[in-house]
Amino acid sequence: MDKKKGFKILKNILKIVVTVGALYWVFSKVSLKDLKEAVIHSNPIFLFLALLAYSVSIFISSSRLLTFLRAIGLDVSEKYNLKLYQLGLFYNLILPGGVGGDGYKIFFLRKRFSIKGRKLFTALFLDRLSGLWALCLIIAALITYMPQLGIPNYLTVILFMLGSILYYFIVTKFFKEYGSTFLKAHLKAIGVQSMQVLAAILILYALGFNGKFSPYLFLFLASSLVSIIPFSVGGLGMRELVIMWGAGIFQVDSHNAVLITLLFYIISAMVALSGIYFIFNPKAIGEDKLPSVEEVEQSQKLEE
Repeated sequence: MDKKKGFKILKNILKIVVTVGALYWVFSKVSLKDLKEAVIHSNPIFLFLALLAYSVSIFISSSRLLTFLRAIGLDVSEKYNLKLYQLGLFYNLILPGGVGGDGYKIFFLRKRFSIKGRKLFTALFLDRLSGLWALCLIIAALITYMPQLGIPNYLTVILFMLGSILYYFIVTKFFKEYGSTFLKAHLKAIGVQSMQVLAAILILYALGFNGKFSPYLFLFLASSLVSIIPFSVGGLGMRELVIMWGAGIFQVDSHNAVLITLLFYIISAMVALSGIYFIFNPKAIGEDKLPSVEEVEQSQKLEE
């Protein structure tokens, strides 16, 4: 076993340890019985609407990625891109510590369009970055409705505007091919995050909550921000850890706070599972068979 492979195995083991440890701490602070009762008595109609809202966010997210791919000259059809996106979601679910969905997207797009992997990686990276910008936009907007944070509204607005200007300058200066699609892609990014916030609101309604939403939504988005950092398996555990910590600060119901992230994770997993269709029917994406993890990793090494 080479050092690189050994390090990857160790990293994945540490992620599992962190995930299990974080979840253990969270569930030691809340009553599992109360969580179970809350889920059993939740409103299925609002949960279904939350599922629909999240599904719409995935359609918009797929379209956002297509905007970045077409910016580098790839003539990708919307149908093929959505199929590839669904497959990527499935791989992100089952391989959160491995190659993941982006690795498979790059593999298939390189194979079909004979384009450099680095160029595809940049497109996918900027796609994720646009989502991060939209996430920060909504967090900044929520901060203005939360005087308990003690952050002046003008400071929040100024800092976000300055950050956005710097971000726009870097993208248009160093990634010029994406400049013409900047506005279109980022409007879609706002659409994605807005639909996911709507899903979180619908989950709160499903739980029978009718109080002030802003603290819960702020914690939900902050936990999403933290889950981007690969400390745990698919962000699981870290989201719940952050939201439990924040629940104490904002003095909100910890059970509702944890349930938002758990139910959202279940909904996202249900949508991601739709990609399993292509595992059993690879011809639907124009392949006789899907590559193994080793083949995708080898392809990445050759690109390097």
